[in-house]
Order: sequence, then C-alpha cells, then structure tokens
Amino acid sequence: MRSVVELLITAIPFVAIWAAMWAIVYLGYWPLCFLLAIPAAGFLVRLFLIQHDCGHGAFFRHRWLNDWVGRVIGVFTLTPYDVWRRDHAMHHATTGNLDRRGGGGEIRTLTVDEYLALPWWRRVQYRLYRHPFVMFALGPTFVFVLCQRLPLGSMRAGWLPWTSTMATNAAIAVIVIGMMWFVGVVPFLVVHVPIMLLAATIGVWLFYVQHQFDNVAWARDANWDVHEAALHGSSFYDLPSVLRWFTANIGLHHIHHLNSRIPYYRLRQVLREHPELGQVGRVTFWKSLRLVRLALWDEYQQRMVSFREMRAARRKRIA
Repeated sequence: MRSVVELLITAIPFVAIWAAMWAIVYLGYWPLCFLLAIPAAGFLVRLFLIQHDCGHGAFFRHRWLNDWVGRVIGVFTLTPYDVWRRDHAMHHATTGNLDRRGGGGEIRTLTVDEYLALPWWRRVQYRLYRHPFVMFALGPTFVFVLCQRLPLGSMRAGWLPWTSTMATNAAIAVIVIGMMWFVGVVPFLVVHVPIMLLAATIGVWLFYVQHQFDNVAWARDANWDVHEAALHGSSFYDLPSVLRWFTANIGLHHIHHLNSRIPYYRLRQVLREHPELGQVGRVTFWKSLRLVRLALWDEYQQRMVSFREMRAARRKRIA
C-alpha cells in the first residue's frame, strides 16, 4: 500500500504541473512556465528513482509488478528498464573496484598514473569529458536522448536489451506523436524539453556526487571488498528535507549499496536505527558544489584529486 501511495503522490503532481504548464503557454506566461519546469523535473526525477527501486525488486513485493511498473516509467524517463536494470546491477557489483571500471554506466574515472600515461590528445579528451559543462549540460542530453536509444553496450547480452530498448523507443514515439497531435508540436516541446533536460542534469549530478567525493574509497581487485565498497565507496548526500523528498532519499546511498532491497521510504528509518552511519561519507549540499573539481584517483594519496592538485603533488614528488 505504501508503494502505491508513493507512486500516486509522484505521478499525479507531475501530470498536473505538466498540464498547468501547457495552459500557461497559451496564456503567454513564459517565465512562469519555465519556473514550473523545476518542480516538474523534481517529480520526474522521483519517478526515475521509483523505477530504480523497481529494478532492485525493492518497491513492490512481487517481481512482475516491479518489472512492469519499471518498464512503464522507463517510457517517461527515456530509460529502457531491462537494459538499465542489468547495467545498474553491474554498477553495484563493481563500485569502487579499480580493475573493474567501465560497467554500469558509471562516470569514467582515471587514476593519476593512467592519465599521465595518455598521449596529449587523449588527455585533452578526458579533461573535456570531466569539464562541468560537458558533464552536467551536454552529457545528460547525450545519455538520455541519444545513448539510451540503442543498447550498443549490450551487444553480446542477447535479444533482451534490444527488445527492451526498441519497445521503449516505440512507446516513447507513440506518446510523443500523440501528445504533439493533442497539444501541438511547439507547446509540447516548450513544456517537455526543459523538464527532461533539467531532470537529466539532476540525475547525472546525483550519480556524480554519490561516487565522486573527497573521502571515497577505491581499491584494486585483490583488496576490494563488496561491503567496504558499499559503505565507503558511496556517499551520504545530506540534503535539505524538500530536496531529500524529491530525490527519494537516494542521498543515503551508502545504506542503499549495503542493502539495495530496502525501499527508499525505509532508508531514513535505517539511519535512525543506526546513527553511526550518519558520519560515514557525509556530503552536505554546499560542500557538494566543490566536488566538480575532482577528476582523478590518486593511488598514492588514496583520494580523489583535481587536475591542479595532481600537478602540485607530482612536482612535490619530483622535487
């Protein structure tokens, strides 16, 4: 019952705000329409996080219900559910493992030595990739609008990724064409594109903060431990209560990685029962804004560093 309520209080306001934005567009209140895109994006992010819990089998009691609700939500979040579920399981299985990077759609992270070993043009590529404008403006659009339309990373995984992706694409096409016919092409784009782009940026930002922070732990395969990686390879993003609600407690990411079968609406209860977890990997909202500078894992210092810190440490070692 709680899961049904959580779904309704997320989906209904999203639809209501979308309809209000459509009405406002015809009245000519452009600034107000744009401002309403912010809470609408928040509800869309929350829908994605319900899809996320469905992928872990945590939202409903029955797997078939988790899967079908996840697939339906995936049409609105532009995320093929079955492909994403498989990739995300890989992310959980390899978080913080330096020898098993590259799976689960994670943010590409090089060690200092790997970066220095690259030719100059590959270094430029990596620096561009890690630039905040690329990471949080261009990147989300590329991932959600283009990359997720074809399961190119799952070429050897059989027919399921292709079926999931093409079925999601077909459903997206039907809804988009239907909505354009009903509300008009321009009003649909004016209303929905800002919502999608903002929600995608928020999603990438959350994923970044959850695994790219000062005291994050990475280890080589021989020293990697799944529980240690869950607890210290994921942050506790301590957000204000309103943002915590819209992000469905995903900030309690270390607890989520310790046990992904806990639904998001129970994570705060776990923290209350185990207050010591509140001191592990804690990142406040204002502190998180400084994390965009981090770009490399320094195996000597055992921490994430910026390009500037990398150069300073290198000069010190040479001296």
